[in-house]
Amino acid sequence: MIIPSGNTLAILCGGGPAPGINSVISAVTIEAEKHDWKVLGIYDGFAHLAKGEKQVVQLTTDMVSRIHLEGGSILRMSRFNPTKSDEILARVVSTLIDLGVTHLVTIGGDDTAYSASQISAYAKRHQGVAVNIVHVPKTIDNDLPLPEGIPTFGFETARSTGAAIVGNLMEDAKTTGRWYFAIAMGRTAGHLALGIGKSSGATLTIIPEEFTESQVRLQKIVDILTGSMIKRLASGRNHGVAVIAEGIIEKIAAEDLAELDGACRDEHGHIRYAEIKFGDLLKRAVAKELQAAGIKMTIVDKEIGYELRCAAPIAFDIDYTRNLGYAAVEFLLKGETDAMITIQDNQVKPLAFDQIRDPVTGKTRIRRVNTRSLSYQVAKSFMIRLEENDFKSPVLLKKLALVTNATPDDFIKKYQDVVG
Repeated sequence: MIIPSGNTLAILCGGGPAPGINSVISAVTIEAEKHDWKVLGIYDGFAHLAKGEKQVVQLTTDMVSRIHLEGGSILRMSRFNPTKSDEILARVVSTLIDLGVTHLVTIGGDDTAYSASQISAYAKRHQGVAVNIVHVPKTIDNDLPLPEGIPTFGFETARSTGAAIVGNLMEDAKTTGRWYFAIAMGRTAGHLALGIGKSSGATLTIIPEEFTESQVRLQKIVDILTGSMIKRLASGRNHGVAVIAEGIIEKIAAEDLAELDGACRDEHGHIRYAEIKFGDLLKRAVAKELQAAGIKMTIVDKEIGYELRCAAPIAFDIDYTRNLGYAAVEFLLKGETDAMITIQDNQVKPLAFDQIRDPVTGKTRIRRVNTRSLSYQVAKSFMIRLEENDFKSPVLLKKLALVTNATPDDFIKKYQDVVG
């Protein structure tokens, strides 16, 4: 094995795309070259390293000076999980060392952060060498454990792009007299769905964090949606858009989701939600409820996610990622390692890998929506959903019950669970 000499920095992108990746690559390369460091770009995440393959390109300032304006990743990416075995970890470390890599910048989400921490630990424990590593937090899900109010890069562009899409759906719904169920990406947390729904003025948004119980029956989700549609009809409006976080799938009781039985999983064991027709399932269940109440309504389900991930970054994310890329190199220049770069109060504040690890799972902690925050309370206050006060107003309750051809008492009995 060749023990590296000099300074060679490698950049690797893991997980799914997010707007601003190229901007991080650009900033890291430019800053590293200023200090006469060699910069290598590793293609396709950990996939080739795990096979001992040296699929790399030497990056220069001339090559990356304008890529900050582009979406996607010039290095491509994959979800390959290098922590599946010590054998794979050994091969990844050996390949990095054979390439002469002394420093590694990983760009990715919670899984990539965990992989980076394990590679660093394995190199020190078994190879007797140190590859100094720093992680740049990336995900449109916004669920990495940063302090509240600090987004992961890519989130703001994804929110902006998603809000424009849902805004168009709102206009289409109004024009054609129909409802849209927009299923927004977000494997565990509801940040993206809430951000899109709030920014676009969607009729309502449903996220997993609003349910305190460990499991939720599908019927409760159906009742929330149906209740919103009934309330709109009672006010003379036959249209709307509901934004629904795909992470709700993890909350729903398994017996209510037969589609989960044959669902594919990615390298890290996560269900590929895109392969589950959750929107169609909700559409059919809600349509059945409405039909039983004598209500005819056109419902269209639409997934929103893939079209957000490789969008050209907005100015916020370009500015943000240039700061993060610069900060990552400065962190490594100081001889430091094993941390995720964050910027708080306009200052660089690295978070050690140990700080962001979940003590129960050992993996990277997940940041969920704080439903006690002002941001969430404002979002919910502008949604059209059945509320407790709706049942306290005899006039409104009569209107709601009339829409479903039910008595006020029967209406309360049917929907009282969704206003608790």
